Amino acid sequence: MAQRTWAAAGPLITKVTTALACVAAMWLTFDDAHAEGRLERWSGAEKTTLGSMLLSKLAAPAPDPSNAVSARVEAIALGKRLFSDTRLSKNGQVACATCHVAERDFQDGRPVGQGVGTGNRRTMPIAAAAHSPWLFWDGRKDSLWSQALGPLEDGAEHGANRAQLAHLLEANYRTEYEALFGRLPSLQGVPANASPVGSAEERRAWEAMSDGQREAVNRAFSNLGKAIAAFERTVTYGESRFDRYVAAVLNGDTAGEQAMTAREVSGLRLFIGKGQCSTCHNGPLLTDQHFHNTGVPPRDAARPDRGRSAAVAKAQHDEFNCLGKYSDAKGDACQELRFMATDDPRMEGAFKTPSLRNVANRAPYMHAGQLLSLDDVVAHYVRSPKPATGHSELAHEGSGHAERKPIRLTDEEARDVVTFLKTLSGPLE
Repeated sequence: MAQRTWAAAGPLITKVTTALACVAAMWLTFDDAHAEGRLERWSGAEKTTLGSMLLSKLAAPAPDPSNAVSARVEAIALGKRLFSDTRLSKNGQVACATCHVAERDFQDGRPVGQGVGTGNRRTMPIAAAAHSPWLFWDGRKDSLWSQALGPLEDGAEHGANRAQLAHLLEANYRTEYEALFGRLPSLQGVPANASPVGSAEERRAWEAMSDGQREAVNRAFSNLGKAIAAFERTVTYGESRFDRYVAAVLNGDTAGEQAMTAREVSGLRLFIGKGQCSTCHNGPLLTDQHFHNTGVPPRDAARPDRGRSAAVAKAQHDEFNCLGKYSDAKGDACQELRFMATDDPRMEGAFKTPSLRNVANRAPYMHAGQLLSLDDVVAHYVRSPKPATGHSELAHEGSGHAERKPIRLTDEEARDVVTFLKTLSGPLE
């Protein structure tokens, strides 16, 4: 009897087994498709956000009103030569290219810069820097040409002085200089070494010069910076896998979406969503070009770096800023400098948001190389520590610092974000 019952049930069991196998196959297919990122689609709002991050949306940098030669090919050529000239240093061994190494994304891979001495901040990359209204980690310079001048006289970087550099232009670059800027000012009677910001001896020599001599040196010095800036404006980022993926998403190109893996796509979703990364890292360059105190630990706990707060006055009173006599800007230009916030307590301990383009190529991280890897960076934002310097009354309740609450990511989600960040690398152009 039992045998006849099981025999009768045989076809039914076969059908059930077959159905279960089909369901299992369906779910396997679903999982495979999900793993390839083909089933979970982006919403309209998410596509708008992704589209805003495409490199192709980056317009050419706006003309610099303070630098009349910034787009001239002769200035670019001269600037490129000056950028690699080690004679623009105290010891004849340090050029701009010493720290801004082309093969390293125009930075040096060190925690802090190393020129004739050791600096106290990370070397920033110069790619697409022409899009930034403020330069350096603290924004103490308001143009690329003014920025180029700072390291030349910095004792830890080039260690040179402006009289030395003016004489170098006269001896080695007169023809190129005069083709761009007109006749090189007379340096007759100008000492070999003099500067208002140099050594005590160099400062005494500067004070002993006449007003006309100081003006001649400053004019040549500022024009040197303008030529270097013309070259730096040409360095920019190329397309990454992230850009190819987003273009495919926006164009409905399913095959093109394979430019990123499922884990990378997961990291991207977290980047623009739960991880809150795109709050500051947005737009085609993945930076808001602003300054934030995110609780990054100082290199020297006894003397925490005040960041942007200490740089505001420097930008205002810089003789080579957009409003200064060596600027080519007209009176109605220089809006960033004119309307710069000067009393914002949130700038205490704040540093510039760097572009995340090619970020995987630029370890270590933060303004003084405090974090060694991208894993460390994401872990820092998950912990969200209190700042060493800043205003506690601005902190969110329970967050411990002035900028943000901790982000709630699992270990796997944190790994996905790091994996996504590696898709942002592309060639420099």
